[in-house]
Parts: sequence; C-alpha cells; structure tokens
Amino acid sequence: MKELTQRILEFRNERGWGPYQEKDLAISIALEASELLENFQWRSSEDAIAESEQNIKEEMADVFIYLLQLAHEMNIDLEKEAYKKMEKNAIKYPVKS
Repeated sequence: MKELTQRILEFRNERGWGPYQEKDLAISIALEASELLENFQWRSSEDAIAESEQNIKEEMADVFIYLLQLAHEMNIDLEKEAYKKMEKNAIKYPVKS
C-alpha cells in the first residue's frame, strides 16, 4: 500500500492538486461512495453489475484513492487499523457455536 500511496501522491502533486485538507478528503470519500451507490439504485445487484461493472470498479477505486490520501495526511497505517478493527469486531460479534 505504501507504493500505491506514493504513486497517488505523485500523481496529485504533478498536477498541483494537493495536499488537501483532511475534511476535503473525507467529503470526497462520501461523494465518491454516493456515486458508487448510484450504480445500484433501483435495480438488483445482479443487474447493476451486469450493466455497470466498469463504472462500479472505477468508483470503488476513487473511494480507495481518496481514503489512502486521507490516511497519509493523518499519518495513519490503514492496514494496521483494519486489522485492529477486525479484532475488535471479533470480540463484539463472536462466532456462534
């Protein structure tokens, strides 16, 4: 993820687009997530994927790109935090025997 984040930052900086404030990145994540949701609105998952799979992939990538930038700006190891959250969720939602 570090290599990908670095490439994203280079891309952004080459175009004079950043760095962004954390609030702007958080807003962008929400906006891109909404664009992702639009692909599924008023149709089944199967129909949405069949009709809009490429756009779905691109919107997912946009969310991911902004999320990596936000993690970078806040100096957060997102991979580490994801593992910690999974551990917390395992306690909160144990497997039922």
